[in-house]
Amino acid sequence: MKATQSTFAGVAAKAAASAKVFFFCGPDEAGAHDAASRILSLLDAPGERIELSGAELKRDPVKLGDEARSNSLFGDTRHIFVRAQGDDAHDAVEVLLGGDVEPCPVLIVAMGATDKSRTAKLLADRPDALVAMFYPPDLRAVTQAVRNMADGAGLRMGSELAERIARGCGLDTRLAQSEVTKLALYLDATPASPRTVERNALDAIGAQTEEDGFTPLVNAALGGETDKIAGEIRRMRELGLSAVGLLLAIERRAAQLAGLSAKLGPRGDIAALLDAERVFFKDKPALNNQLRRWRGRALERLLAKLLQLHRDMLTHSQDAELLLAQSLGEITRMAARVR
Repeated sequence: MKATQSTFAGVAAKAAASAKVFFFCGPDEAGAHDAASRILSLLDAPGERIELSGAELKRDPVKLGDEARSNSLFGDTRHIFVRAQGDDAHDAVEVLLGGDVEPCPVLIVAMGATDKSRTAKLLADRPDALVAMFYPPDLRAVTQAVRNMADGAGLRMGSELAERIARGCGLDTRLAQSEVTKLALYLDATPASPRTVERNALDAIGAQTEEDGFTPLVNAALGGETDKIAGEIRRMRELGLSAVGLLLAIERRAAQLAGLSAKLGPRGDIAALLDAERVFFKDKPALNNQLRRWRGRALERLLAKLLQLHRDMLTHSQDAELLLAQSLGEITRMAARVR
């Protein structure tokens, strides 16, 4: 079976009932993890969780099959969750499929892989497997996802506040879920006792939202803040923020700058343009600064650099974090040269 983010919801229940191996891939890491969580919620008895990495399966391809056919420590059901890069798990999956004993459910989230990768090709035509490819969502889709999360947590939330959360989390639905959970705790909301979310409630947890998200790092790099960028890269590593997710957040901001720059023209009024475009008030200072730095040839070089970085990170997925950190330093220095 195969699916994308647009068809996954329709096939998830069938896949959970009939498949034993699930391969989630594509550039949207948050979407892939959300899909894996959805499958787990649909399993009759997921049981004990065994976590493996793609690197250890690459070193020992037999390990996956052994674990998938072993009994739980307490004789209960179990499932295996694999975090892989690219085709790290290919040989292990091949060994697993060659066994004659039915395995427990195996869920693989493979960053840097696609539905055309070698591992995906092993599974795509099998009735007992699912290959799901996820592309980055757009703002509208994540805003709706936030509203759905809020409904499930007992929060009545309008589109404006849902969009604010979506933007603040860099369109990462895992970070958005964290913010919705914090709001529900703050307001003491439950599905049985729902609460309405007002702007002041979101303001109250807003500092935490920005600390958890991609926005400070994006602004430090594109704003030429050389005194902050090292600390922000360290924070990225400490929090385990997705390198791919952060790159996509920078690409979205660069695309926004390109669109605004085209409307601005050579002698336009930046502040007036941001007002006319109804830019969220907390984003205005950063965008004003960045539009002064990234215009014309500089913006063209930035877009070309991000495109090449994207290709390099997909090609060398095991070095994605290092490649991103190096490029962030270069982009920050480029921005700092323009006042």
